[in-house]
Amino acid sequence: MECCRRATPGTPLLFLAFLLLSSRTTRSEEDRDSLWDAWGSWSECSRTCGGGASYSLRRCLSNKSCEGRNIRYRTCSNVDCPPEAGDFRAQQCSAHNDVKHHGQFYEWLPVSNDPDNPCSLKCQAKGTELVVELSPKVLDGTRCNTDTLDMCISGLCQIVGCDHQLGSTAKEDNCGVCNGDGSTCRLVRGQYQSQLSATKLDDTVVAIPYGSRHVLLSLKGPEHLYLETKTLQGAKGENSLSSTGTFLVENSKVDFQKYPDKEMLRMAGPLMADFIVKIRNSGPANSTVQFMFYQPIIHRWRETDFFPCSATCGGGYQLTSAECYDLRSNRVVADQYCHYYPENIKPKPKLQECNLDPCPARWEATPWTACSSSCGGGLQSRAVSCVEEDIQGHVTSVEEWKCMYTPKMPIVQPCNIFDCPKWLAQEWSPVTVPSFFVH
Repeated sequence: MECCRRATPGTPLLFLAFLLLSSRTTRSEEDRDSLWDAWGSWSECSRTCGGGASYSLRRCLSNKSCEGRNIRYRTCSNVDCPPEAGDFRAQQCSAHNDVKHHGQFYEWLPVSNDPDNPCSLKCQAKGTELVVELSPKVLDGTRCNTDTLDMCISGLCQIVGCDHQLGSTAKEDNCGVCNGDGSTCRLVRGQYQSQLSATKLDDTVVAIPYGSRHVLLSLKGPEHLYLETKTLQGAKGENSLSSTGTFLVENSKVDFQKYPDKEMLRMAGPLMADFIVKIRNSGPANSTVQFMFYQPIIHRWRETDFFPCSATCGGGYQLTSAECYDLRSNRVVADQYCHYYPENIKPKPKLQECNLDPCPARWEATPWTACSSSCGGGLQSRAVSCVEEDIQGHVTSVEEWKCMYTPKMPIVQPCNIFDCPKWLAQEWSPVTVPSFFVH
């Protein structure tokens, strides 16, 4: 090794010291890495759906402590749970329902979005103000907050991006696309002023289509909001929104707040059905409804492939077109659906040249001449020449060697080879004697 060579006369001692220090540093790094055993296999996921955590361990092989971590984590089971599965934190609270707290049974409900300790299991006794920390740590994979993918692991809140990777900063755009640019949806906002009467008891505020996100409606006045729904399969439903609470309507979470002179409606989405928000008359005064939501652009222009070339050789052109495409049904629809969205700009046709190779020379023949004989076999002839056609379609004669890759067409052929008609004599009839010679 470099550090062990004998110093030659004149070798600076400082340089030798540097070589020795470098070698020791290299060996110490190798020794540090070799102190750890290989990472073990990944554990079973902490959840079967909704996003959980899995861990892998490694063992320190040294009698002394090893640098670095002996455990690592990754996310797993990153598929949505069925609606009937319920909230994971709520499941952990309800697991304590059959355990007495201070000598009494309670039905425990989750307390979410704790800013101080989001990874402790705090639960509230139903029907009371009693809030208790039932466990210092929630199970791995529990969301830190209801509005993010961040999850609790070993009692600590870990950042999770929309790509479901630990430590990732990837975020969804308003359209629900991870790391998207917001181009797949459009913001819809507006205001509705009710004009109900004794003869007009309800009216439509706004229709919110399937797939919409971040829905927010605010009603001020005496009237009341209610919902009508229609699934993609055509099933219809209605929800009267009679009291404050969080409801599941057509597999879509609806958060409704009812006040004496105001109502608030929130739906994070994506909506799993078409929602029609309506207003019902309940007083002499009119109400105002403000709304906003992000509507998916479900019809988009899609550029077609190039059409076939206008010529097979010698140079032609071909064009593209654009067709309106339904992203839900994966089929082409009428152009009017794409014209509905101002953001949809129809792509201009593209033009390109094609089949630019010159057309190969070919044999071209004139019509056959008249047959030299009307019967009995004759001959007819024609002129055969080698020609080329340019891009404009002009045909010119060229040297015959340019056509030698194909056989030359015959210039003479027999014709009217059937026999000519001729006279044919039959046998004489018997002799007849005139009647005046017979007496």
